[in-house]
Amino acid sequence: MGGVTAGGTVYVKARAHPGTAVVSSAATPPASSSAGAGEEASVEPVTETAVDRTALLGKAMAAVEVPSGAQVSAAVLAVDSGESAAYGDAAFDTASIVKVDILATLLLQAQDTGRHLTAAEKAYATKMIENSDNASATELWHTIGRAEGLDAANKRFGLASTSGGEGELWGLTQTTAADQLVLLQQVFGEDSRLSTASRTYVQGLMGSVEADQQWGVSAAAEGNSWALKNGWLARSTTGLWDVNSIGRVTVDGTDRLVAVLSKGTETQAKGIALVEAAAKAAVSAFAGG
Repeated sequence: MGGVTAGGTVYVKARAHPGTAVVSSAATPPASSSAGAGEEASVEPVTETAVDRTALLGKAMAAVEVPSGAQVSAAVLAVDSGESAAYGDAAFDTASIVKVDILATLLLQAQDTGRHLTAAEKAYATKMIENSDNASATELWHTIGRAEGLDAANKRFGLASTSGGEGELWGLTQTTAADQLVLLQQVFGEDSRLSTASRTYVQGLMGSVEADQQWGVSAAAEGNSWALKNGWLARSTTGLWDVNSIGRVTVDGTDRLVAVLSKGTETQAKGIALVEAAAKAAVSAFAGG
């Protein structure tokens, strides 16, 4: 912690430790002392208690009912305060949430060369995000240079624990909830490698997914105040499901970026129920903050 002395009072600013989000601000100065001349006033330093969002998130997630054999991980960022927290650091298959990463990579590559997306690329992008069309994703996967192109862009985006799927298997890209939060910041935040126009474009598509895909993190939002991309995949080796959801939701009038990843549920429906329960729990850890 670092302190600043002012008027005889030490104001302490809390410092976040890795993996722990805190709120910090200057303490309110004490009222003026009534001590008489020559008397020494007793003034206690005032500090504001740090809010451990990681602990709150862990508590909220512990209350989520996880089916036997399944796993879930979540990460949340409060856009207004910049606080963030993650629960779990395991790697998961992305399934179709990687389509946001594919589009972000395509847009970054286009920015690098000073060009706009072609009409065909825009058509693929729309189907890929709004309809989760796999053929369109495969086309753009080739355009960006498959895993090599994705990994290169993610290094610039700041994703440290994501690796592109082998060959054509973009849906088996490996990622963490914390990394997906970093990606969401690139899409929804101003401190981004993507231009304002590129961010607005991706946000628009994520806010227009088809009706039967409007589940997931949207369960934690107020009404229709969300933008998201979901992913779902039944693994051929086990028959168990990967179900994921990432996006922005508005709660209590403020925006949250939320990523929830899961694997090992027996059905897609159970995976969706798990993801939605986790999203609600995760957002509750940031209530009022």
